[in-house]
This record gives sequence, structure tokens and C-alpha cells, in this order.
Amino acid sequence: MQVQKPYRILLYYKYTPVDNYEEYAAEHLKFCKDNGLLGRIIIAPEGINGTVSGTIEQTEAYMNYVRQDPRFADMWFKIDESEEHAFKKMYVRAKKELVTWRLENDVDPNEKTGTHLNPKEFYEMMQEEDVVILDGRNYYEYDLGHFRGAIRPEVDSSREFPEWIRENMSQFKDKKVLTYCTGGIRCEKLTGVLMDQGFENVYQLHGGIVSYGKDPEVQGRLWDGKCYVFDERISVPINHTEEDVVIGRCYYCGKVEDRYLNCANPFCNKQHFCCPECEQTYKRSCSDECREHPRNRFVEAEKKAKLAAAGAKA
Repeated sequence: MQVQKPYRILLYYKYTPVDNYEEYAAEHLKFCKDNGLLGRIIIAPEGINGTVSGTIEQTEAYMNYVRQDPRFADMWFKIDESEEHAFKKMYVRAKKELVTWRLENDVDPNEKTGTHLNPKEFYEMMQEEDVVILDGRNYYEYDLGHFRGAIRPEVDSSREFPEWIRENMSQFKDKKVLTYCTGGIRCEKLTGVLMDQGFENVYQLHGGIVSYGKDPEVQGRLWDGKCYVFDERISVPINHTEEDVVIGRCYYCGKVEDRYLNCANPFCNKQHFCCPECEQTYKRSCSDECREHPRNRFVEAEKKAKLAAAGAKA
């Protein structure tokens, strides 16, 4: 019998008008802090997008709090169990957009968005011949893990997608286009962008990659690597079958590796694949400059460990 872990991580979003978004953000932050939650939440005139961690009791209280608001009464929370908090701080920010698109002609997902597919439908359609699979995230998320055969977008952020699609996707307008992202929110507008550019058969994975990996029937099939997440875990497994493979390669030696780390220079933080051996050799730093930086966290940790060991001997 599997024992329930003491913490939970919630991932959620909803597009719905929030007229008092700045006031609601302030109230939201107070509730989260008063109840010991940690995470990142964005509240905008178009809705809410967040991920928080807390104990079972804390997350239950939070879900009840959110759903008490009629605007979010039907909120779908995707839940992961955890041994500890997945965040170090609590942020609730009022912004103009839930995802930074900065579209010339904005898209309202409540009026225009691609057809939602559940995990089984998405799995089956991926295997059809007239289909193109487009990763709705950025390139480094793709490099950590992606659906087999998916197109790698050469973008750093969502706002680069419209131009990238114009320059790279026009030859696929007669095909079915399947999109996916971590939890589903980016595809809500990405599919609208595709439709505005003349794509007619546009679909999206409902609930995103994280829901696909939890589906008991699909079990994450046709996913290679891991899924990037925006918390202290950095990545989570998706494919829970014998097909699971590692696709990353160590930044330093090229060995197959799926450990994804931040550069030890706090002013760099470049994320990269790194095997345990190279982490020690290169001090978890992506360049000579970062290794020699006076605030290098790996070097500082080594110094503290040596001082502690010396103190213990004394």
C-alpha cells in the first residue's frame, strides 16, 4: 500500500474576466502567506495562472478558497504529491497577461481556441499520418523532453511564436496540428494564433503534459525524456512504461544524462544537463567566467563543508 506524501503541488489556470485583478492579487497573497503556502501566481484581467505547494491541509484550504469565488468555482487543480515544498517563497503578481504574448490582435481562449483532446485522443491522433506535432514551449524545455516526432520551436518565449510560426509552419496548413505544453495554458492562445494564421485543424492536449503522464491508460507513452517544471524539482517523469528513455546529454562530456541543473553563478543560472562527475569537475558552472565568479554557490558550499569538517576534527 502506497503511503500518501505529506505535501502537494497544485498547478492550475483559468481564463475568465477579473475586473478587480490588482485588489484580488493582494487578497490572494495575504491568504497564501497566512496559510503557509509557497509558489508563484499571476492574476490578470483575463484570469489566473498559478502553481503552489503546501501540506495536504494547506492545499485543501487553498482549493476551497479559490473555488468559493464564483469566477473560479469550477477550477481544475492538477495535483502532484511531494515530500516537501516545491518553492522557497510565495509570489502573487498582478500582470496584464497570464502568459506574456503581447499579441497585436489578442486572442480570447473563451472565444477562439483549438479543439481540446484528452490524453487518449491525443495519443491516438499523434499516430495518424496527416498530423504535425508542435511543442508549445521554448527550446530548452523541449530539449529536456518532448513527444516523439514533435517540432522543436526555436523560441525563447511565447511572444516569439507568432513570427516563428509565419516563418516555419506555412507548409503544414493542410495538416492537423497538435499542440501541447506543460499544463495547457500556453496552448489556449497558441492554437488561436495558429487559427488566425490560417490553420484550420488545430488541436491541443487538454491538461497538458502533466495530465498526460498521469493518465492510467496512456501512461505517458510516446513521450521521451522528462518534463520541465517551474519549481525546485526542475523536471518530472512522464513516461511510466518500458519505453521511457533519457534524451539529454551532459553539457560538458556529452554522456547521456537527464540531470538538469542551474549554473552555480547566481548571476547566470543557466540551466544545463550535467552528470555527477562533471558537476564536481566543473563546479556546476557553465563557463570559466562563472567558475571563477566570487559568488559561485558551488565553491561557497565546498568552503563551508571544509570548514565544518575542520571544526569537527578540532
